[in-house]
Amino acid sequence: MNEPIYLTAEGAARMKAELEKLVGTAREELARRLRVAIQQGDLSENADYHKAKEDQAFLEGRIQELEYLLKNATIIAENNGNKEEIDIGARVTVQEEDFDPETYHLVGPKEADPRNGRISYESPIGQALLGRRAGEKVSVQTPGGTIYLFILSIE
Repeated sequence: MNEPIYLTAEGAARMKAELEKLVGTAREELARRLRVAIQQGDLSENADYHKAKEDQAFLEGRIQELEYLLKNATIIAENNGNKEEIDIGARVTVQEEDFDPETYHLVGPKEADPRNGRISYESPIGQALLGRRAGEKVSVQTPGGTIYLFILSIE
């Protein structure tokens, strides 16, 4: 994992909040479930115990992932103050031919949420937009074919 990890300040805050919840209340609840399951006796055929152990492995894995991401992340500013050229952190309004304009926020892959307008800079659209300026028309190779986007504005 030598690739840089880019997070917005908002995304880092969400991850910190999730980490605090997992380390605190989620861990405590899981420990309680394990104690109850252990008290039930024979662990070899105890479904509650096995489920709690699986959940514990998942929880600890997620905690490790969040700690790694937060420790190694580069926090990006909203478009790094540059409104001339599209970069990671930019909010870009584009229009595809006869469709309504759409606004995308270019973020790192760990924060991508296309349904909510947050696209990865590594996605086909993200890659096509990087380094471009308002007023340009770009072609994007998508799984569904080539589309053409007109860049209306950069925030």
